[in-house]
Amino acid sequence: MSLIKKDQISAKGLTIQVYTEDLKNDYISLTDIARYKNVAEPNVVVANWIRNYNTIEYLGIWERLNNDNFNPLEFEGFLKEAGSNTFTLSPLKWINTTGAIGLYVKVGRGGGTFAHKDIAFKFASWISAEFELYIIKDYQRLKNDENSKLSLNWNLHREISKINYKIHTDAIKTYLLADLTKEQLSYQYASEADMLNVALFNKPAKQWRVENPKLKGNMRDYASLSELLVLANMESYNAILIENGMSQKERIIELRKLARTQLLSLNKLNDNGLQKITTKQGR
Repeated sequence: MSLIKKDQISAKGLTIQVYTEDLKNDYISLTDIARYKNVAEPNVVVANWIRNYNTIEYLGIWERLNNDNFNPLEFEGFLKEAGSNTFTLSPLKWINTTGAIGLYVKVGRGGGTFAHKDIAFKFASWISAEFELYIIKDYQRLKNDENSKLSLNWNLHREISKINYKIHTDAIKTYLLADLTKEQLSYQYASEADMLNVALFNKPAKQWRVENPKLKGNMRDYASLSELLVLANMESYNAILIENGMSQKERIIELRKLARTQLLSLNKLNDNGLQKITTKQGR
């Protein structure tokens, strides 16, 4: 698992780093939170917390609910040892032994122990109930700001994608399907749209519907901002490739390369880069 820096929150004069795995699951720095109790040695605070019986029990329950690859046998072993004067446990040992995903250890600059927000709030409450409330309050402020921006930008990119889809279908009609009936046209439009789905999402629309029977709409309605931006670019590019007479087999190879390259580039953007994009779009 790799995390990218997302933002920071403030509580009682302390700055606390927030990282994200997928722009949905946030990980908050336990090391920064621990400085409220011990500025000089926050890692000692984290170490004392994680060796606690109640902590191990909570971490194990969280992993069982959220992690299919969690090792329950190793967890039970730690739980039996907890409370002993000789028992020690580090976040890294917990992760490596049990396959846990709720904690993450980052080395180097800005490093430390990070935890999924559910666990981070539990850690904060162990340190101070008052401090936990300050953290939750500012984290909620962060989420409200984020949701407002994401809603605006997601809708913007969805509309851009729809506009480009019109360009895309016009190119199909003009250069590929000039002599087909309306019914035949609809089949070809679906085929080209599904080609883009496979190139970007690694699956056709039918497979997505089978995997998500309870969700309304289509797979593009649940795409991320980055995916929608790349999809808009793919539709424009595919229209150009069609005009140039390239076959569908050749086009899907080129479009898949484009999708992978652009998604990787977007994923490498740091929080400052994302903020700059958001600011420009809001003008």
